[in-house]
Amino acid sequence: MARVLVTGSADGLGRMVAGELLEQGHEVVLHARNGRRAEDATAALPKAAGVLVGDLASLAETADVARQANESGRFDVVIHNAAVGYQEPRIETVDGLEHVFAVNALAPYLLTALIDRPDRLVYLSSGMHEGGDVVLDDLQWVRRRWSGSRAYADSKLHDVILAFAVARRWTGVRSNAVDPGWVPTKMGGRGAPGDLGQAHLTQVWLATAPTTPSGGYYYHQRPHSTHPAASDPDVQDAFLAACGELAGVPFPG
Repeated sequence: MARVLVTGSADGLGRMVAGELLEQGHEVVLHARNGRRAEDATAALPKAAGVLVGDLASLAETADVARQANESGRFDVVIHNAAVGYQEPRIETVDGLEHVFAVNALAPYLLTALIDRPDRLVYLSSGMHEGGDVVLDDLQWVRRRWSGSRAYADSKLHDVILAFAVARRWTGVRSNAVDPGWVPTKMGGRGAPGDLGQAHLTQVWLATAPTTPSGGYYYHQRPHSTHPAASDPDVQDAFLAACGELAGVPFPG
């Protein structure tokens, strides 16, 4: 039995992942951005071991989620599922950061840096990441003309970069990224053509299979091609450094 934290598990794919893990007999801790959503998550998944509360759009609240996680006990697996979508306008967080980047990329970085190192890490990406750009001098979309879809694609590329960087730097941790497909969730929309019944299973597989690889990107449990920048160690190190500066927390050695 594994002890697993699933961020963004109040609804959508995160709830599906958490539910499948609970059905398999694992100990699952949920995460929701506020108390009301935490109550909803607990009502939907009453077998969960607990729920961490904090808005990942806030650096302080994200750090507090990490504190709650560490105080609850060490996790075998952390699944970074929480995200916002591609139809977002450009808004800034309480910290003055662009919202899509803050939630989708910087929050997973900060949680990875602050939560006691687990055996496995899973980062939710998207096939849209292949259309993303590595623009480390404009992560906040100040210089570029805003595009919600491009900002989302960039953030999902950042997640793959992060997953691959962790796999390279922390050789004892199995770190991977996942494309769930374009599926009919609240984020994907009702018209999405993907198989919702398959969308969450790769995360579950990477979290629990007896033997899994590290440093991969998977779609329906199969390796898939990625943006070439994701595998570049110089890009990985530069991205970690940029996140460390923005979050005020350098990446652990």
